[in-house]
Amino acid sequence: MHVAKDFKGACHCGAVRFTVTLTDGLLSARRCTCSYCRMRGAIAVSADLDDINITQGGELLSLYQFNTNTARHYFCSRCGIYTHHRRRSNPKQYSVNVACLEGISPFDFQEVPVYDGKRHTADGFPVTRAGTLIFRAAE
Repeated sequence: MHVAKDFKGACHCGAVRFTVTLTDGLLSARRCTCSYCRMRGAIAVSADLDDINITQGGELLSLYQFNTNTARHYFCSRCGIYTHHRRRSNPKQYSVNVACLEGISPFDFQEVPVYDGKRHTADGFPVTRAGTLIFRAAE
């Protein structure tokens, strides 16, 4: 697993490009069980707000918000790929889609913790691990 913190990233079509410094490298990799994350299915890692820089295609990013409208989910308006979102549980950070990071695949992670987003910490619930997503390559 990469220990690097600095990455280049892009959406599927390459119209949106960015650089990011991750707060804990890839160690913050996680999934969530909230209604949106459950359907989106991405593995996310954390970056402070000042540590992501959209270098191309910022005008192509579309915003999606729901429920409390605290989280701000961004995706490419051309190819539809989710690139990052401002976190509800920590509005001082973004979560970044690992599949958009150059040289990283969601399948690089053998185990990914899954957190209970249905009972969100911002609603007063404790951080609860709901399970573990496990990837085993076919032999």
